[in-house]
Amino acid sequence: MRSTVRMRILITCGVLVAAGVGGWQLLPSDDVRKDPITVGTTDEVTSLDPAGAYDAGSWAMYSNVFQSLLTFKPGFTTPVPDAAENCKFVGSKLTTYQCKLRDDLTFAGGRKVTAEDVKFSFDRMLGINADVGPAPLFPTLKKVVADGQTVTFNLSGRDATFPLKLATGAGSIVDRTQYPAKKLREGTTVEGSGPYVLKEYKPGESARLEPNPNYRGALTKTGATVVVRYFTESEELSSAWKAKQVDVTHRQMPPEFLSKLGTDKDTARITEAQTAEIRNLYFNVKSPSPMAKKAVRQAVAAVIDRPAIVTGAYHGTVEPLYSLIPQGFNGHSTAFYDKYPEPSRKKAASLLEDAEIETPVSFTLGYRKDATYGAEAAELKRQLEATGLFEVKLVEAEWKEFQKAYVKGDYDAYPVGWLPDFPDSDSFTAPLVGTDNAMHNGFASAKIDRLISATQQYSDRGAAVNDFEAIQAEVAVDVPLVPLWQKKDYVLATEDVAGSQYLTDGTGIWRLWELSWI
Repeated sequence: MRSTVRMRILITCGVLVAAGVGGWQLLPSDDVRKDPITVGTTDEVTSLDPAGAYDAGSWAMYSNVFQSLLTFKPGFTTPVPDAAENCKFVGSKLTTYQCKLRDDLTFAGGRKVTAEDVKFSFDRMLGINADVGPAPLFPTLKKVVADGQTVTFNLSGRDATFPLKLATGAGSIVDRTQYPAKKLREGTTVEGSGPYVLKEYKPGESARLEPNPNYRGALTKTGATVVVRYFTESEELSSAWKAKQVDVTHRQMPPEFLSKLGTDKDTARITEAQTAEIRNLYFNVKSPSPMAKKAVRQAVAAVIDRPAIVTGAYHGTVEPLYSLIPQGFNGHSTAFYDKYPEPSRKKAASLLEDAEIETPVSFTLGYRKDATYGAEAAELKRQLEATGLFEVKLVEAEWKEFQKAYVKGDYDAYPVGWLPDFPDSDSFTAPLVGTDNAMHNGFASAKIDRLISATQQYSDRGAAVNDFEAIQAEVAVDVPLVPLWQKKDYVLATEDVAGSQYLTDGTGIWRLWELSWI
């Protein structure tokens, strides 16, 4: 889903307070101001049903209105219990994971949360297997068993990353009496047990979230009422910020705006958060797409000029990426730079000629409607067509339609941003290049699947480095995607809002409850 290098966290872990996990009730705030804090974002909610979405905007909502068994504290990468009282692997094989549910949880509607609800939530998510749902995150989950307050997850193979996956939006627990077992729930309401209650939701426009007085779990801090405003394009969000219509912004401000941060008299609080958002160009490897031929994909990889994209469309606010796993994560390599060190028409032409592929190769490049993404797509088209080896047809679409189109295989190539689901390199491998991956491009490699399984064997994640490097080397040969860039993650807040530095930290949790008026 939901996702950088040499980043400075403007607040250090030394000032973070590790809160107890015994579960305190959220108490009303004593802040003088009672009006909502307004947060602006371009990350759209594509579905209010956790079984139906695997994107940053939807998961940001889930982390506030639903609970998962585990969660992440700000600044920490080891999950702690939230809806669970405790969780652990049973035995030494890392194939059985067990959680004991808290006995004081209730859904927003007042019904008690049970282990059966947890089992139902996972069985339902995997059974529905929505086109853009989170099922690809759990390829090893074989069976879920509920017994009293205990939930047992039986895995088909060792997976040391499984607890991290439980702490994501994919682990959201829903009320089994309110959600249909075999189809997605429609409407504009949710039934969760998270720290917020969704009081009002206007798709594509806004969401009003109010603190849930019945929440029990890992959090000990009250939250203010928050209104999230959704903007279609980054320029619209920038305009709203300048007009003081939002108090906090997170994802995505225009690159030109970001490039000037700190250079004017703006008094905003600016947080440069630890993150690893990346963007890849994915290829539809299913026939009859021309990208079904590996030589065509390799030829594209051979001519892409990342620095031109970085300095052009993104005004230097992103950094070139030459690997599947970004800098700052275990196993990061420069596999694409090693294989395609400089943009080379000669190399691309040789690859196509050796494969007896006629040129120019015509293909469609789809992209999400946005001024920045449009500039990026135009630059890719310019670079490719300048070689005389390709003809590129650009197709833009709104986010939801764009997702549906690439899932159906309507595009031959399409760039998509990615935020890690959890703080581990596995979040950049299994969901992106494993069989039945989240990008729905038809790519599958038995060798890469074996290497992914190998990385999941190790509780000591540093021991998986060699396998992660091997995965990236294989990806640079097969080229189901081309890494483009990775970027910093900025949160902007007005001077009268506190807590914005905790809003995001690369764990996939969007902590609206940390925001408060000063």
